Amino acid sequence: MWDQEPVTGFLQSTLLQNKLHDLVPGGAHTYARGADQYPEGMAPVLVRGEGARVWDADGNRFVEYGMGLRSVTLGHAYQPVLDAVRAVLDHGLSFTRPTELELRAAEDFLAPLPGADMVKFAKNGSDVTTAALRLARAHTGRDLVAICEQPFFSTDDWFVGALDMNAGIPETTKQQTLRFPYNDLGALGRLFDEHPGQIACVIMEAGTAMAEPAPGYLEGVRALCTDRGAVLVFDEMITGFRWSYPGAQELYGVRPDLSCWGKGIGNGFPVSALTGRRELMELGGLRTDRPRVFLLSSTHGAESVSLAALRAVIRAYAEGDPVAVMEERGRALADGVNEAARDLGVAPHVEVVGRPSCLIFTTKDPDGRPSQAFRTLFLQELLRRGVLCQSFVVSAAHTPEDIELTVEAARAALIVYGKALEDGVDRFLTGAPVAPALRSHAAPRRLG
Repeated sequence: MWDQEPVTGFLQSTLLQNKLHDLVPGGAHTYARGADQYPEGMAPVLVRGEGARVWDADGNRFVEYGMGLRSVTLGHAYQPVLDAVRAVLDHGLSFTRPTELELRAAEDFLAPLPGADMVKFAKNGSDVTTAALRLARAHTGRDLVAICEQPFFSTDDWFVGALDMNAGIPETTKQQTLRFPYNDLGALGRLFDEHPGQIACVIMEAGTAMAEPAPGYLEGVRALCTDRGAVLVFDEMITGFRWSYPGAQELYGVRPDLSCWGKGIGNGFPVSALTGRRELMELGGLRTDRPRVFLLSSTHGAESVSLAALRAVIRAYAEGDPVAVMEERGRALADGVNEAARDLGVAPHVEVVGRPSCLIFTTKDPDGRPSQAFRTLFLQELLRRGVLCQSFVVSAAHTPEDIELTVEAARAALIVYGKALEDGVDRFLTGAPVAPALRSHAAPRRLG
């Protein structure tokens, strides 16, 4: 096992975080990265990463999980990707006309995707999910969209209006979004019955960390959309390059009309993609007599760095099996932590669950209810022992030694957790508990 230096404190990180709060709303550019997602005074501000390890401003070294909000599958600073990026830097990054690189990237990306004829590249997931909805509305002439009750699809109004954190979204926009539960085909069918001829598309993740599709469910969704004239959109932001290569549609054998990709396809570089059937995608092109769709048009959508990174990531998946490595590491991690929880008598209060390549952990109070306070305690004790995590999402860069260290750290943290179950969690916390990232008000972690 590699030696783990003791965590020395978070003084510099806290100073930097306070300055960030002065200049950046929320102190971070992604709500999930906010300091309110970490124990008070223990929110590391990072300075570099390598593989599955990161260093903060105080010189602390951590084994990291979550890996850039699930965007890093090959590891931080993965050399073949960096080499590909360096190779294009001297040739310029952004031009007035398309580059040959755009063509080669499109060819590479579409090659393993039967049923996807065309692609548009962009920078983030919200770009492409919103473009998919616009395309579906134009194709069908309908306004309503049906979205699965899954965590996150977009920062745009059509999705944010369905969240608790929805200030600023017009009521009329909220009314155009319908929601349905996962793995309940009857509920989706009822939505179509209640809104005949009005639903433009169904957007969903084919599977999640916590839920696999029931037998026949995805096939039933596909058939419903075909029968009712709606466009089926799969969000492959998380599942793409993590469930399978290229994604969940390959694993489950169900083809959508449109697919939205991001995160792992660039191993942390900012690139996303919308793929789909030619009949739909050409509505944003020049081979149609129908009214044109403003599909995607961005200055940086096809800059050279991210497309070079994309092609290098695809090569890594062609030459190896990162998904198999992630699943092996994830199984070892889940087995180790769950065994420790059983040994120490804190199962099922703490449990590692989910797909091996996309694990989360649950934290419950003495009555078996999900608890933010106990979650904070678990995070606090792991941070003290050199593990930085909001989840246990692994990458192919996690080594067996990383997993062993994490299991040992978790075992020590669970000892404290067991004492808190008996004596009360407040006695062991150093500050206020974490809070849901997308809550309606800044309280209970409002800053003074």
